Amino acid sequence: MARASRNRGEWRPAPELPVARVAVDVALAHLDRPFDYRVPEHLDAAAVAGVRLRVRFAGRLVDGFLLERVAESGHGGRLAWIEKVVSPEPVLTPEVAALCRAVADRCAGVLADVLRLAVPPRHARVEAEAVPDGGPEPPASVAPAAETGWRRYPRGAALLDALSGGRAAHAVWQALPGEDWPRRLAEAAAATVGAGRGALLVVPDQRDVDALHAACVDVLGTDAVVALTADLGPAERYRRWLAVRRGRVRVVVGTRSAAFAPVAPLGLIVVWDDGDDLHAEPRAPYPQVRDVLVLRAHAVGAALLVGGFARTAEAHLLVESGWAREVVADRDTVRAAMPRILAIDDSGAQFVRDPDARAARLPHVAFDAARTALDAGRPVLVQVPRSGYVPYLSCGSCREPARCRHCAGPLGFVGRAPEDGGAQLPQCRWCGRPDGAFRCAACGSRRLRAGVVGAGRTAEELGRAFPGTTVRASGGGSPVLATVAPRPDLVVATPGAEPRVPGGYGAALLLDGWALLSRPDLRVAEETLRRWLGAVALVVPHGDGGRVVVGADAALPVVQALVRWDPVGHAASELAGRAEVGFPPAVRMAAVDGGPTAVAEVVDGVLADLPEVEVLGPVEIEPDAASGPGEGDVRERALLRVPRPAGRALAAALHTAQAARTARKATDPVRVRLDPVELG
Repeated sequence: MARASRNRGEWRPAPELPVARVAVDVALAHLDRPFDYRVPEHLDAAAVAGVRLRVRFAGRLVDGFLLERVAESGHGGRLAWIEKVVSPEPVLTPEVAALCRAVADRCAGVLADVLRLAVPPRHARVEAEAVPDGGPEPPASVAPAAETGWRRYPRGAALLDALSGGRAAHAVWQALPGEDWPRRLAEAAAATVGAGRGALLVVPDQRDVDALHAACVDVLGTDAVVALTADLGPAERYRRWLAVRRGRVRVVVGTRSAAFAPVAPLGLIVVWDDGDDLHAEPRAPYPQVRDVLVLRAHAVGAALLVGGFARTAEAHLLVESGWAREVVADRDTVRAAMPRILAIDDSGAQFVRDPDARAARLPHVAFDAARTALDAGRPVLVQVPRSGYVPYLSCGSCREPARCRHCAGPLGFVGRAPEDGGAQLPQCRWCGRPDGAFRCAACGSRRLRAGVVGAGRTAEELGRAFPGTTVRASGGGSPVLATVAPRPDLVVATPGAEPRVPGGYGAALLLDGWALLSRPDLRVAEETLRRWLGAVALVVPHGDGGRVVVGADAALPVVQALVRWDPVGHAASELAGRAEVGFPPAVRMAAVDGGPTAVAEVVDGVLADLPEVEVLGPVEIEPDAASGPGEGDVRERALLRVPRPAGRALAAALHTAQAARTARKATDPVRVRLDPVELG
């Protein structure tokens, strides 16, 4: 390599392909494009596509990635030199670079923000470590589809055959109750590795990573799979990521940060439980893992498997559009695998036997299910939507939760009425309106009763109700347990923190359904069913005595979907309902948050480029610490809606509007999210 001269005026350009296209690390929308730089002769060998660089931009040194080298530049002026190649390791592959660009375009973001999500920070000591000899292990022998758990699904064998043949199958999989889903995904990965290609498996949290990694190790061997999570620490995470980049590992298991892992050649992409909030990136440009992986599968021709016990409306849209096929079991198999599920309001006969069932938080049928499971030597799962101690108001006669007459929000005692002699008045926790003339919508009573719910209170109640039985807590301020022993214990867990049990739970009590269903969120029914199905899936089948009691009105569609174990029908209904009212995923929608002036500027800019966009709002919202205060601490939100075919045009118009603001150095912050996860 040529030696660098001290005087830059004496630097000479590289003899071949002397121009480098560089993605600079500048997160400004009006600068969201590659910039051309000259490659000096002394950096010719090191300046290859994908390496980290230091370049001078606007008078200061900034980081960047070399995207490609070309013979000539379209820039008419004089090009600056590349100052330094930070590392000769080509960390950004062309495939991942194209994916980052596609994600930024879809989310109306900038490439620099997506690259920060895709490529972990450099760790020089790890890069300097000796690289083990040899490549990946040879493909392991793959069990025939008929010998795997996929045989219970009519299209399961066809899916594994497609993976073994290297074909780009797209599937949405509904796992059966009690399914050993880590083993099924490990079998799918093994079929892909057997075809000489790699697999990328993305799950919501560390517990799922541990379970799936263990299953893949059992099927493929220790050296064939690696786990990538943010909890590893910078050195170990970068070490494992480099092993993937260098082609030494073919199967990657990880959380959302692994969605951009440089697996090559990529044959299978999996996302498990795509409706989990942990799959949504909280940093700009706020991509959702499912959307990233759909873009990646389409771009590289890889197979895609969206799996879970529940089904989101977005996943159902993939099936309804014909882009993916569904892998589901027949109804007889589902009925044989599921426990018996009973809603508190399931029959009038229940109230004849237990007149207090409507008023009691734990009616007789729930106690009976718990006692039966404990007597059989199995643990009982008690799912409580809230942690700790949460005060609430209910009707003093029928125990129906007290709701606001204006917005249906929960009522609480938060103020006093002087004209009432200092007595407390119920006030809505959502809209803040007092309701001194409360009347129960169910029974007409004016009496109110204060109570406390939550995991902490529930554990205390169960401890008194079942003396001598161990009560264990998971989540809600207590450590989240991965597994519990198969013994007759009571396990109180918040949604998503339910530990697994070898052999399964004998029963599950899903308490306080009103707390899950009363949240002001468009996705409340979908999210509630997902939480319930995840808990019910841990219970043994009804043939082994498995019972589930859910504390919610049996007439609600979401409860009916749970009782029938019908996530597909519920997802179809959700999608149809959202199409009727014009909400995602039936349409493309953007949420613009910020000060009034900033929101107006962005909306006006979008309307100038895309006049057919429908504007909802703006409305005033609560201050958001993530985005900073707006003008005078007043923040607004506007929703922009277009049909799905115009989604790319909306993203482009939003990018242009933001570019106009960054070009004039606007200081008031604005946050733009395409298809936001929450619309409450």
